[in-house]
Amino acid sequence: MTQGNMPPVTDAPTTLDRLVGEIGRFESIVAQWDHNQQVVVTELKKSIEALHKEALTRLIRRLKQEKATAALRNAVEDEIVYGLLRYHELIKPPQPPLEKRIQQALDEVRPGLKSHNGDVELVAIELPDTVKVRLVGTCSNCPASTLTMKQGVEQTIKNYCPEITQVISINTPSTHQKLSSPLLVGEGLGERLNEPDYINSPFSSEQETGWIALTTREEIPDGGILGIEIDHLKLILYRNGDHILGYRNSCTHLGMPLDTGTVQEGILTCPFHDFQYRLDTGECLSVPQLYLEPYPIKSSGDRILVKIL
Repeated sequence: MTQGNMPPVTDAPTTLDRLVGEIGRFESIVAQWDHNQQVVVTELKKSIEALHKEALTRLIRRLKQEKATAALRNAVEDEIVYGLLRYHELIKPPQPPLEKRIQQALDEVRPGLKSHNGDVELVAIELPDTVKVRLVGTCSNCPASTLTMKQGVEQTIKNYCPEITQVISINTPSTHQKLSSPLLVGEGLGERLNEPDYINSPFSSEQETGWIALTTREEIPDGGILGIEIDHLKLILYRNGDHILGYRNSCTHLGMPLDTGTVQEGILTCPFHDFQYRLDTGECLSVPQLYLEPYPIKSSGDRILVKIL
């Protein structure tokens, strides 16, 4: 073929749209096949993706060995390259600055503290691994402040900032106050003091290991979903009145995120290839017998907690 007969070069968006359209077309065909045929296609897809991931891993390793990291960074600036590497979990999204993540963590615990007329302030960040805070209001001298720090403030900061290993309150309660904490009191002490609120903490119901606060009930739209990421775990929360369910934020099709999908009458539609799910059961309507991965969810007052499996 002569140069004059060469087809015109298409730009990236047009090429991408065409490829996505082709994927959607074949998915529609496969969706009409029986279960055994679909399983074969799914396993074939996994094998091809594993091969691609291994090839990309070796390419990135070789570029680093050749000290061509500048070229690698330039390549990642392309949104398609970035999306592909993210899909194969070969790169991580950039983390917000440490101070911003700490403030996000404090913002998460503030509703619980304010429900007890308290608050928390960031005092100092001492690199590489220490944060100092100050409990204010009623939380500053409450005997349950040890529990508030440990189960609430400290745990939430560490969830947002895994590099932080020490969270210190500069107004740690005195010894007799610590003995009045719900984690340390003897049975019946609250009755002897005749002050049940004296040992109350906004985080006292979160003592069970593995439960982590995610958000508040009002942050989840009624009849809709909310995307949450905690400690590299991505979830979607669905609320129907007082009933809240949690699932991994991953479509069973290609693992794409679901939090930007549309929800109508309890049916979630994946924004990428239109796979649909019943949010009350997690069942995939596009491919029966497939389900979203559920996560245990419970409420503590207005706070919503997840059990990390």
